[in-house]
Amino acid sequence: MSAVLKTALPVRESPAPESLALKAEAKGLDFYYGAFKALKNLHMPVYEKKVTALIGPSGCGKSTFLRSFNRMHDLYPGNRYQGEIRMYPDNVNILAPDVDPIEVRMRISMVFQKPNPFPKTIYENVAYGMRVRNINRKSTVDEKVEKALREAALWMEVKDRLHDLAFNLSGGQQQRLCIARALATDPEMLLFDEPTSALDPIATASIEELVDELRQRVTILIVTHNMQQAARISDYTAYMYLGEIIEFGETDQIFIKPRNKQTEDYITGRFG
Repeated sequence: MSAVLKTALPVRESPAPESLALKAEAKGLDFYYGAFKALKNLHMPVYEKKVTALIGPSGCGKSTFLRSFNRMHDLYPGNRYQGEIRMYPDNVNILAPDVDPIEVRMRISMVFQKPNPFPKTIYENVAYGMRVRNINRKSTVDEKVEKALREAALWMEVKDRLHDLAFNLSGGQQQRLCIARALATDPEMLLFDEPTSALDPIATASIEELVDELRQRVTILIVTHNMQQAARISDYTAYMYLGEIIEFGETDQIFIKPRNKQTEDYITGRFG
């Protein structure tokens, strides 16, 4: 293993097994783009108020797996799921045809690779999810907007210009605004699809600090190509290849002593 990866590892106490609670679980999950089978019989737990990272080479199915959790694939014809993703504690299969994808997306919010603020004010970006849910009482919306911006570590920077266009913010601020927008509907899970790949190192560090703080209140699943980032911020890591999960475990174990030779080759840079 390279010295760089070793020094990047955080020192973390392993949680006692009895302290872990499941928030979600993929069970025998397959996914098809038309006739192409992109995900193959995936089984993976997602633990409550932990950060789980998905790593692997480009095209291995990381983002496809991530987007299954909030039914993003439903937006395109020809896509189909087999198997289950169960949400706990209510033990609901969120892929079931009788489950409303809109409700799933309220429970499981997503932050994309590039900041994608709406062409609205900072305030209305954060309030958007509440408007969709017909929450329009000004005092309630004001309170939730401020709370979400504080949780996204953006309030102090924008509190005096809430009615400016969101596009006037820097790239890092726009990404934190998108995180605030995701938090405003009080989701149970947050999905991050390479949220720092379009940001500079300073903005990247800010987002990583934010992820570390958010794990105290929400479950996080993150796709990253940056293995050092996965080592720094995640509690659990899954290594994926060609639509399969090759290895899943505590991040320290995956990076220091992987059980699978293919995982070790990827972590150490000999493959991928």
